[in-house]
This record gives sequence, structure tokens and C-alpha cells, in this order.
Amino acid sequence: MAISQKLLNPGEKIVVSTRTHPKALLVPLFALVVLLAIGVAFQVLVDNSTAQLVVWALMAIGILWLTVWPALDWLMASYTITNRRLITRHGIITRKGHDIPLSRISDVAYELGLIDRMLGCGTLVISDASTNGQVLLPDIPRVEETQRKLNELLHELHGGAASLEEGH
Repeated sequence: MAISQKLLNPGEKIVVSTRTHPKALLVPLFALVVLLAIGVAFQVLVDNSTAQLVVWALMAIGILWLTVWPALDWLMASYTITNRRLITRHGIITRKGHDIPLSRISDVAYELGLIDRMLGCGTLVISDASTNGQVLLPDIPRVEETQRKLNELLHELHGGAASLEEGH
């Protein structure tokens, strides 16, 4: 779910808009398979319609809790970098958001584990001038490219182009 254009300030442009990598859906998918297997096994092994109904009701609750809810949470979360700020939004019933002006960001790094490298994602580590210190954005697709774009924005913001011209 990308951020709405009406939430941007005049002159503000989206540079990167993403959500966490779909690998976040692997555990809910595994839970779905296991719950369905349990329900089918119980259906085949137990010849009591009341017990089968109870088990399927429990499986439905488990599927909603362990599969549908995490998938909706993944779908509703977004990370947006504009030419002025970093915007994070998440939540299904209660929406939560956090904006960090680019001028407050002091460092941008990334971390790539073995699985992350294979899947093309990683954790973006943003250090800002607040009391929180660091903001971790896990499982960002193409994290190196995102880090590079954010560094370019920070370089432009802090007069990098002007200081390069003055040096010549």
C-alpha cells in the first residue's frame, strides 16, 4: 500500500516506495499448510461430525490468526522515501506512522544475512538525531539500491553538489 499523494507536501516527490520482502509471508504460508493438514487428517481419522466441526472451527481461527492477519499486516505496511523525509506506515485496525525528516538522518547502513542475499533483501539501518538512535527497516527489497538512493538524497540535502563544485 503506497502512501497517498495527498499526504505529501507541495514539491515533495516519492523516490522509493516499498514494503517488506514477501519472505515475511513464508511463516504464515507454512502455518496455513500445517493447519490444513491437521484439519484434513482429523477429518479422515475421526468419524465424529461434531468433533470434526469443532476441529475445523479451531483450524479456521488458527488460519485467521496465523495466516490472514500477518498477510494483511504485510499488505498494509509501507516504507516511503521522499526527497524530504522517510515515512513508515503500518497497522490494520490502528494505523501507526513515523516520519523522519532527511535533515535528521546522520547515517544509513544495511545488513545482509545469507538468506537475505539469496532473496535480494536486507535490513536498512537508519541513524537519526533523535533519542531513539536507530530505526531498523527489516526485509527491504533491493536494500543496497535503496541505501544508495537515500545516501544520494542526503548528499544533495547537505550541499554535496555545491561543495564538489567549490573544490574544483
